[in-house]
Amino acid sequence: MPQPPSIPRFQRGRRQALQLLGTTAFAWTLADHFARAESVPVTQAPAQLRIGYQKSAVNLVILKQHGVLEKRFAQTRISWLEFPAGPQLLEALSAGSLDFGLTGDSPPVFAQAAGKDLRYVGAEPPKPESSAILVPADSPLTRLADLQGKRIALQKGSSAHYLLVRALDKAGIAWSEIQPIYLAPADARAAFERKSVDAWAIWDPFYAATELAIRPRVLTNGEGLSGNNSFYLASREVVERHPQVIKALFEELTRADRFAQASRQESVSLIAAFSGLDANVVSRFIARRPSSPVGLIGPAIVAEQQRVADAFFRLGLIPRQVRVADIVWQPSAAEFARLAASTPIGGPQV
Repeated sequence: MPQPPSIPRFQRGRRQALQLLGTTAFAWTLADHFARAESVPVTQAPAQLRIGYQKSAVNLVILKQHGVLEKRFAQTRISWLEFPAGPQLLEALSAGSLDFGLTGDSPPVFAQAAGKDLRYVGAEPPKPESSAILVPADSPLTRLADLQGKRIALQKGSSAHYLLVRALDKAGIAWSEIQPIYLAPADARAAFERKSVDAWAIWDPFYAATELAIRPRVLTNGEGLSGNNSFYLASREVVERHPQVIKALFEELTRADRFAQASRQESVSLIAAFSGLDANVVSRFIARRPSSPVGLIGPAIVAEQQRVADAFFRLGLIPRQVRVADIVWQPSAAEFARLAASTPIGGPQV
């Protein structure tokens, strides 16, 4: 099985993300941006834009709460749909009831293997510390090798699924040597607290909420195992007919991330008020989240995502082998830059 990326690689990724945001002072807050932006006719934008998100989608939540896209896309009807996990979000996207959304690394692999019609369009930097395999505080399990034969809760096809695959590989345990218990996060939390499972592979903010509520032990997080990459995906129609909208979304999402980094307490309060999560939970999971500007998907990320797909195929967890690059939107830098010049969408540029 391919060796996992080294820890320094993830650290370099975070440093590069910070450098991308720059070290100069934050030019304006989102409130300043709202005051400056004017409603501009959007002749090339779609009539509607349906956006899928999860509670952990910090950049999207900030945009939603401040009404950024409603101001920038003046003539587009913006709809926001919340999902408990990536697999459910991508099912809606492939069914034609969603246009754009954010998931972890594994859901797109399962969707592509199932023949779903969708496109990768962008990515955020790795977040290896934002997912973990948890065990109860009094569990006799102390190392990855102890997972052999155990009942492990996870959302099938989620980023935590791949983390578990990598953890078992590191421990020399075959997938057939554990008992995967496929549960959505809320049901998995209940099973974990009842101790009807031995361990739980999960991501933030569910990870942070459980940490603070019941003090489990962390058997491992993603460091050295999984980059826990986050991907933005879109429908074929948006990619082919409205690529300038994707360009504008990248700008606003990156601006939202700048706000999250520069105004941490305000961001925590905003996300807590929206999600219903305790502010301490939000603070915990945001502290683990590196700077997350949004960019196009380059060859290195495609290769890393292909390793995810290959691992699931080798284990027989997806029905067919997939070539990730086949559904990645890869305009050239020049083509991507020209989208801004040809787009009659308002708002200052990043």
